[in-house]
Amino acid sequence: MTTASGAPVHSAGVPSASAGVPSASAGPAVVTLGESMALVRAADIGSLRHATELRLGIGGAESNVAIGLARLGVAVSWLGRVGDDSLGERVVREIRGDGVDVRAVVDAGAPTGLMVKERPSAASTAVHYYRSGSAGSRLHPADLPEGWVESASLLHLTGITPLLSDTARAAVHAAIDRARDAGCSVSFDVNYRSALAPASVAGPVLREIAERADIVFGGVEEFEILYPEASPADAAARLRDAGCATAVFKLGPDGASVVTRDAVTDARGLTIDVVDTVGAGDAFVAGFLSGLVEGIDTDGILRRANACGAMACLVPGDWEAAPTRRDLERFLAGDADPVRR
Repeated sequence: MTTASGAPVHSAGVPSASAGVPSASAGPAVVTLGESMALVRAADIGSLRHATELRLGIGGAESNVAIGLARLGVAVSWLGRVGDDSLGERVVREIRGDGVDVRAVVDAGAPTGLMVKERPSAASTAVHYYRSGSAGSRLHPADLPEGWVESASLLHLTGITPLLSDTARAAVHAAIDRARDAGCSVSFDVNYRSALAPASVAGPVLREIAERADIVFGGVEEFEILYPEASPADAAARLRDAGCATAVFKLGPDGASVVTRDAVTDARGLTIDVVDTVGAGDAFVAGFLSGLVEGIDTDGILRRANACGAMACLVPGDWEAAPTRRDLERFLAGDADPVRR
């Protein structure tokens, strides 16, 4: 197979049916697609100008959610492009290592993207992206395997992928088209990145996707990007008029609010000692979607989602602190004993 630009690619990490991959009728509960990158972060607080030790990992909003779901016991599949390089191999290995079904397209014509994270102070984090022309940005509708979307009950997307390139945006819409045809629900996290496009450019692109989704996640400011000058209530109403059933407002330490056609459900946040907030929103979404898949009530879903988001803030990294079911139960039970024997 070749890319639209003619660069050779090959698939990695797609086991045959004989290796135990579920059939289309018994596929993953959730599928998601997007770019995951290598992540370099400073080991200590302070500017990168003076950093002497760096640590290597991976990160990406969609794979963060996929890992969070897998740790909570939800069958999930992630699809994306990586370069034919060691960093791409690491991305695939790390995501697969947490039990996610990985559908990686290896692009020999582009490198794996890179993000660099520093903590200028104990209270701030800065993330720098080196993803222009990356393999992940070259995601294409042709990369979506036959039956992959159709095998799931829910497709999860973010606002990052459609801003990476025209072909990545086309892949997002192709996935939504297939989900709609198959009766698969669509979840969309606005997850706006100003480094990819100014709000005036991103707004219409992200609004079009939000209005095709069944569930939309975002902070208050992100809903304002979808509908400038609209109040949160007005933004939820406009999404509802477009066909979206649920708007979920992520309010950080203040908790979250779920707006449906019939009700508004609020949940207070949790008090924790924050170490790193990057990835907290993805953990929240994983907690929320896991509860949705399990069919628990809205109050229970929000309790789980808020806990997952809070736990993600307790450890440095994008996904490392995403809880397992046991971790979550201990946290919600108030198990704060610093030593467990």
